[in-house]
Amino acid sequence: MFGGGDFCLNRCSSLSIPKTTHSTATTSLQNHRQLNLHHAPLLSLPKPKSHHRHFLSSTSSLSRHTLSKSKPPSVNDINSLISLLHLSVQYSDADLAKAVHACSVKFQEDTHLGNSLVLAYLKLCLFNHSFKVFTSLSCPNVVTYSSLISGFVKSNQGNKAIKLFMKMRNEGIDPNEFTFVSILSACMRVSELKLGFEVHGLIIKMGFLDSVFVANALMGLYGKFNGGWGFVFKMFGEMHQRDVASWNTVISSLVKEGMCEKAIELFRVMQGIGSFRADFFTISAVLSACKGSNALMNGKEVHAHAIRIRLGGNLSVNNALIGFYTKCGSVGDVVALFEGMPVKDVITWTEMISAYMEFELVDLATEVFDKMPEKNCISYNALMTGFCRNGEGLKAVKLFIEMVKEGLELTDFSLCSVINACALVMDAKTSEQIQGFYVKFGHQSNVCVEAALLDMCMRCGRIADAEKMFQMWPFEQDSSVVCTSMLCGYVRNGQPDDAISFLVRCQLEGKMDMDEVTVTSVLGACGTLGFEEIGEQIHCHAVKTGFVSDLGVLNSMISMYAKCGNMNGAIKVFNIMPIHDVVSWNALIAGHTLHRHGDEALAVWSEMEEAGIKPDAITLNLVILAYQHTNLNLVDNCRRLFLSMRTNYDIEPTSQHYASFVSVLGHWGLLEEAEEMINKMTVEPKASVWRALLDSCRIHLNTTIGKRVAKHILSMQPQDPSTYILMSNLYSASGRWHCSEMVREDMRERGFRKNPARSWIIHQNNVHSFYARDKLHPQATDIYRGLEILVLECLKAGYIPDTSFVLHEVEEHQKKHFLLYHSAKLATTYGLLMTRRGEPIRIVKNILLCGDCHTFLKFVSVITRREIFLRDPSGFHCFRNGQCSCKDYW
Repeated sequence: MFGGGDFCLNRCSSLSIPKTTHSTATTSLQNHRQLNLHHAPLLSLPKPKSHHRHFLSSTSSLSRHTLSKSKPPSVNDINSLISLLHLSVQYSDADLAKAVHACSVKFQEDTHLGNSLVLAYLKLCLFNHSFKVFTSLSCPNVVTYSSLISGFVKSNQGNKAIKLFMKMRNEGIDPNEFTFVSILSACMRVSELKLGFEVHGLIIKMGFLDSVFVANALMGLYGKFNGGWGFVFKMFGEMHQRDVASWNTVISSLVKEGMCEKAIELFRVMQGIGSFRADFFTISAVLSACKGSNALMNGKEVHAHAIRIRLGGNLSVNNALIGFYTKCGSVGDVVALFEGMPVKDVITWTEMISAYMEFELVDLATEVFDKMPEKNCISYNALMTGFCRNGEGLKAVKLFIEMVKEGLELTDFSLCSVINACALVMDAKTSEQIQGFYVKFGHQSNVCVEAALLDMCMRCGRIADAEKMFQMWPFEQDSSVVCTSMLCGYVRNGQPDDAISFLVRCQLEGKMDMDEVTVTSVLGACGTLGFEEIGEQIHCHAVKTGFVSDLGVLNSMISMYAKCGNMNGAIKVFNIMPIHDVVSWNALIAGHTLHRHGDEALAVWSEMEEAGIKPDAITLNLVILAYQHTNLNLVDNCRRLFLSMRTNYDIEPTSQHYASFVSVLGHWGLLEEAEEMINKMTVEPKASVWRALLDSCRIHLNTTIGKRVAKHILSMQPQDPSTYILMSNLYSASGRWHCSEMVREDMRERGFRKNPARSWIIHQNNVHSFYARDKLHPQATDIYRGLEILVLECLKAGYIPDTSFVLHEVEEHQKKHFLLYHSAKLATTYGLLMTRRGEPIRIVKNILLCGDCHTFLKFVSVITRREIFLRDPSGFHCFRNGQCSCKDYW
C-alpha cells in the first residue's frame, strides 16, 4: 500500500535497530518488543561494536507468518515504527527508513505512519521515494500534502510544490498554517507574485492572517519583489502579534529598497519595546543598513550592542561587520576585526578579499586568496571582480582561465566578471574568444550576461557586432540596460551624433527608460557635439524626473554647457547645486580653461581651496593648464604649484602633469627650460610630454628643438599612425618627397589610417558634417559656390593662403586648391548660408585648426560682420572683427 512493490524485502522484514544508551533508542526497542504479532519471537541481538555509524549493525527479524493484514496494527506497533523512522532521520540512515517502509507494507494503511514515511524520506533527501509513498496513499490528508509541498520547496522545486498545492485544493482539502507557510515560500522561490496575492486572499478568508508565522511568510514574499516594501510595512503595522522574525523581515525589506535610515530607526523602535531580543539576523540586517547609509557611528553602536548581547563572536555578525567597516571604516578596522575572529569560514575570507580590493590593496587581496584554507567559485568571483574594479582586467581574465582549468562552477556572475574584464582590456580578439566560450558551453541565455556581452563589444570597438546583438534582443524583456550600453558605446567610440540619433529612435519606439546613467551619457554626447538644444531638453527631463538631485547628472550638465560655449549656463548650474564634490569643481575649472579664461579658472581654484575641498590629480592638471591662458605671465606661480604637488597635495606628478607644465612653459616661450626639464625626468617621459613641446615649437617656429623632439617621438611610437604622418611631413618639409611617399605607402600596407579632419555645425536640430573636399552634403553645390565667393572677398580684403601647410609635391595653384576646401571652411560657408544675418556661427572640429583656416576665419569675421565660434581640441576660438580670442596661440 505504500509502494511496497518497489521497496518490500523478500527477507523477514529485517530492521536495523540502534542499540545504544540513547533514551530514544531504548524506548523504541522496548516498544518493539511489545508488538502484538502472535507472540513472534525476536532474534537475539548481538552487543554493539565499539565503532558503529549511529546504529547497531545487528538486526531484529520479524517472522513472516505472524504479520497479517487481516488484523490492524496496534498503536504500539505504529509508534515503534515511527520511532525507528525518527532514528533513521537522526542518524541519516536511509537503509533503516527503507526497512521500516518494507515492514509497514504488511500492515493495513495507516495515515499517520504514511505521513511519517513521507517526511522521513524528505529529510533524507529521497524525494522520489517520498513521492511514491504519497501516491500510494488512498486518502492523503493535509499533513501529507503539507510535508511534501515543504519538501519540494526546500529542494528548490517550487513549481512542483505549487502543482501539488493546486491538486490539494482540487481534492477539497483545506490548507493549514504549515501549508500556507510552505506555499508562500514556493511563490517566493519561483517569483510568483500573482499566485501569492491569491494565497493571501485565501489566508484572509480562512482566518489564518493572525498567525505570526503565516504573516511573516507573506511579508517575506512581498519583500522579495521591488517596490513590495509598502505591502510589508502595511502588514507589519496591522499584525496583532509579532516575533523577532517579523522585525527582521521588515528591516531587511527596507534595507533591500535602500531605505536604510528608516531601517535603523525601526531597529531603535524594536530596542525600545524591550520584549524582543535581537538575533544574529537582526544585527546583520541593521549593519547592512548602516553600510548603505554610510552611518559609521550608528554601525559602531550596533557593534557594541552585538557584543553586549553576546553576539560579538557570532560568525554571521562578524562577516557583516567586515562588510560594514569596509564601506564606512578604515582598512585597520577591518584587519583588526578579521584577526580577532575566533572562527572564520569561506565567507569571512571572501569578505576580506573584497575589503582589500575596496581599499585598492590588490596585492594583499591576492595574498588572502592564496592563504584561504578553502576556496569556492564565490571566492574566485570576488577576486575577479576586485581586479576589474581596480583596472586589472588582464589579471581577471587569467583568473577566469584558471577557474576553467580547475573545473570550478562558472556562474552567470563569473561570466559577467570576465566579460567586464575583457571590456577593460579592450582587446577585440580576447573579447571574441570569451564570447565564443559563452556560446560553445551552452550557458542559458541570461539578460545580465547578454547585456554585458553587448557592452563589451562596444568597449572593444566591435560596434557592428554590438548592433547585431541589439537587433536580436528580445524586447519583451527589459531593454533599457542594453539601450544604455549602446548609447554609452557610441559616445565612447567617438560617435556622439549616432548616440543622439539612437536616443531619439529608442524614445520614439518606447524601448528605453532614461535613468541617471543614460542622462549623464547623453549630456556627454551633447557636450562633445556642441548640441546645446538637445542638452537643454535633457536638462528639462532631468528636472521633471528628479534626476537633478543626482550629483553625477549635475556635474555632466556643467561640462555640457561649457563645451557648448555657454559658460554662463555652466556657472548657473554650479551655483544652484546644494553640494559640490571635487568633480563639480573640476568641471567648472575645465570649462573656463576650455574657453581660455585662465584668470577665471584660477579664481575658481582659489574658491575650491577656501572651501576645503581636497584636489585630485585631475584638478592640479587643469589648474596647471589654466596658467597658459592668463593675461599676465604667471609661470613662476605655475612652477611652484608643479614642484609642490608631492609635498602639499600628496599627489605624484604623472606624464599628463608634465605635458601640461611643458605646454605652459612652451606657451610663454621657455622652450629650452621645457626640454631640459623633460631630459631630467626621473622616469622615461611618454610621447605625450614630447608632443606638448613639439606643439610649442610649432607655435614659436623653433625648428631646431622641433627636429630633436620629433626624433624622440618617432623612436618611441613607431606603430602610431600619427607618428608615420609626422615622419612623412618631416620628409616633405625637407624636400625628400620620395621618402615621404614611401612612408605613406608603408602606412597603407600596415592598414594605418589618418584620422580625417571633420568639422560640423548644428542646424535645425541636425548635425551637418563636412570633410575636406567633401561633396556628400545635399547642398554641396550651393556650399562650394558660396565658398568660392567667400574666398574671393577675403582675397580682396588681404587674405593670402598659407600653402606651407600643404606638404605635397604639387604646383602652387594645386596647393591653393587643396586649402580652399578644408572642412572648417565648408562648415563655415554652410553656416553663413543657413543662418540669419548677424547670427553667430558655431562650429566644432575634431582636430586642431590649421593656420590657414585660422587666418581665413579672421577675414571672414570682418567681411561678414559675424562672430564665428569654433571649438577644436585646444579650446574655443572666437573670431570677431578680424581677431581671435586665442591671440594666435593654440
